[in-house]
Amino acid sequence: MDETLTQRLKALSSAEDFLGFFGVQYDAPVVHVNRLHILKRFFQYLRAGATPPVESDVDMFRRYRELLTRAYQDFVESTPAREKVFKVFQDTDGTQHVGLASLRASLPARPAPAGQTVTS
Repeated sequence: MDETLTQRLKALSSAEDFLGFFGVQYDAPVVHVNRLHILKRFFQYLRAGATPPVESDVDMFRRYRELLTRAYQDFVESTPAREKVFKVFQDTDGTQHVGLASLRASLPARPAPAGQTVTS
């Protein structure tokens, strides 16, 4: 019995698996740095209703290939910080600020060296 496209997609797990399955040419260093961003964007495109009803697995394959190519191109032409697919980039514009006081508070307490007094 032939597997459906949906069944075959369930066996894929990495960005490289998806790109290879759909025959999308890619630059390995771009994928290495952006693999999760590419997959997340691909699934965002799928969820956004960008996929019209399809008649067959061949039509679905073509549409998914188009969306995956688009997701990959987003990160060839831009950066994760600009694309903001993950919450950390949406909340902080790609930067994190950690105060010195919070870093000090996270350190374990150290005993004072012999003969010295620790003051704050």
